[in-house]
Amino acid sequence: MNGEYTQSSYISKYINHLQYERGLSDNTVASYSYDLKDFDVFFGGRLLALEYEDIQKYLESKGDLSSRSVAHHVTVLTSFYNFLVNEKIIDSNPCENIISAKLPKKLPVYLTEEEVNRLLDISLVTEYDYRNKAMLELLYATGLRISELINLRVNDVSFDECLVRVFGKGKKERIVPVADVALKYLRIYIQSYRELILRDSISDFIFISNSKKKISRQGFFKILKKEAARAGIEKEVSPHVLRHSFATHLLSHGANLRVIQELLGHEDISTTEIYAHLVNEKLKDDYTYHPRNKKGESYEE
Repeated sequence: MNGEYTQSSYISKYINHLQYERGLSDNTVASYSYDLKDFDVFFGGRLLALEYEDIQKYLESKGDLSSRSVAHHVTVLTSFYNFLVNEKIIDSNPCENIISAKLPKKLPVYLTEEEVNRLLDISLVTEYDYRNKAMLELLYATGLRISELINLRVNDVSFDECLVRVFGKGKKERIVPVADVALKYLRIYIQSYRELILRDSISDFIFISNSKKKISRQGFFKILKKEAARAGIEKEVSPHVLRHSFATHLLSHGANLRVIQELLGHEDISTTEIYAHLVNEKLKDDYTYHPRNKKGESYEE
């Protein structure tokens, strides 16, 4: 168990994850925050020591809830504890065996290749434009988590081998290849523009903020939202959406699911399989354009 955070600050850490990594709407984030604070108060701050029976007790305390409300509470708690497990803060999810009426599972949002091209079409004028271009190109080219991107150091990049060394969840190291275009703009930024942002400051981190420190999740999120608006993208764009786009586009172009699992740093292949569902759904949608696929019409042999 990590002693770096107080009990309630685990909720804040998770809420920041929802807001700045997953890019959930303000209403959704507020709803999750309200439910988790209520949950925290109910158990007097014992969030890290709960078991299955405790979760059941909390749900029963809510009275005669609709199946949809129960499903919502279970979704919030399951997601929260999955986050704590992934962060190596707890060993297992106490919600694992909770049975409730499940809401329809939403497939992840991702950008089309055309939308990605518009997003990456940044007009390069200032040193910050070159930084933003390098960040977004690298994120789409590698599928990194935002925490992995902002913690990259100059020595983590091998331009000769076209690789970056990444430290993911639980400080687990993995090596990720980088596409030529992303590597090109990363090299230009590091060699010609990074020092202009740092000025007289010193840092090992690659991506530097306007205040000459490592760029934060919040800072990156603001940049991404600004560039998405500039590109006329109407979808809610977040670092996780770019990660989903990376995986979905790889799979749709024939990449092996196991390879994508390795690139994303997923411990379990079942986490990666969601992208197969995305591609299958797209194939179904595209098939509606087949000239012989006339829904509602019958053909005589």
